[in-house]
Amino acid sequence: MKIIELLKIIEDFAPLQYQESYDNCGLLVGNRESEIKGVLLSIDITPEVLQEAFQSGCNLVIAHHPLIFKPLSKLTGSNMVEECVIYAVKNDIAVYAAHTNFDMVKGGVSYRMAEKLGLVDTRCLMPASQGLQKLICFVPESHADAVREAMFAGGAGNIGNYDQCSFNTSGFGTFRAGDNCKPYVGSTGEMHREPEIRIETIVHKAHLPGLIQSMLAAHPYEEVAYDIIPLGNSDPSSGLGVIGELQQTISGRQFLRLIKEIFGCSTVKSNKMLPENIRRVALCGGSGASLIPAALASKADAFITAEIGFHQYFQAEGKLWLLDIGHYESEQFTKEIFYDLLSKINSTFAVRFSNINTNPIKFI
Repeated sequence: MKIIELLKIIEDFAPLQYQESYDNCGLLVGNRESEIKGVLLSIDITPEVLQEAFQSGCNLVIAHHPLIFKPLSKLTGSNMVEECVIYAVKNDIAVYAAHTNFDMVKGGVSYRMAEKLGLVDTRCLMPASQGLQKLICFVPESHADAVREAMFAGGAGNIGNYDQCSFNTSGFGTFRAGDNCKPYVGSTGEMHREPEIRIETIVHKAHLPGLIQSMLAAHPYEEVAYDIIPLGNSDPSSGLGVIGELQQTISGRQFLRLIKEIFGCSTVKSNKMLPENIRRVALCGGSGASLIPAALASKADAFITAEIGFHQYFQAEGKLWLLDIGHYESEQFTKEIFYDLLSKINSTFAVRFSNINTNPIKFI
């Protein structure tokens, strides 16, 4: 299997278009046409991780955090990033990262945290608000069903737990084909009136490029009329954080013990409160303090995340238990998501978890 084939599986789950503007997800080092010999899964890319990949015969490392965030102006090995890039190139090791796109999708980083805690009735804490678009296409009646199905197959028509959603209106279109045209109906030089269906549906912008291709391929016209309209609707299928319920109410002390056990935290940083009861839990993997207002609005009893700043603790106003478990600790299970995706492949190469703890923080 080639690297490009494997990456399609990951990006079908978490399209690169979902990543934040500051991020740098995707294939960062290597040739996507290379054959895969072995895959190593890690949270970070470090020299030790790359050495582990080389020694275990893996020529592809998939990590959560990108190795390269900013453009490299030189490659002299003067810092860890440059050192890693040089080592990867010399040893023909490809490096791939899935970062904030994995934070945004259903089943991503925060959902895996919720699964580990045993939360039920989970949903997105702060749905994305700028990703949805309305796609409108005008189709002759004879091909309306085929074009509509192609749009659905391309990722359109999903609203919450419903799919194949569309609105259809009958009308007629008019056009006049020029001398160099080959019209599906009508004649060149003559105005034609054709009964048509206006198909309206909704799509996330991440799916739009492929969807347009599918729609055009199913449409009989050589010039297809369609509109793309940005929407302000929130998208419950993507966004940051998760909120859900414990299967039963437990005490604050019990909940703290549960967190330490599951996430392997010897220390948890929190605000000055210890709730008597915990049932509704919000969480966000990585640096999620910006979601404190969303957790408050959702009436969560506790919010688990990392890198909460001094002044951000005051935002809880004594109504929300803030629990900072550490950045690495909150995202450590991302490797499992990679593994679950790749385990579906019928392949001849091995997929391995890195044995190296890349957490740069230690409590002493």
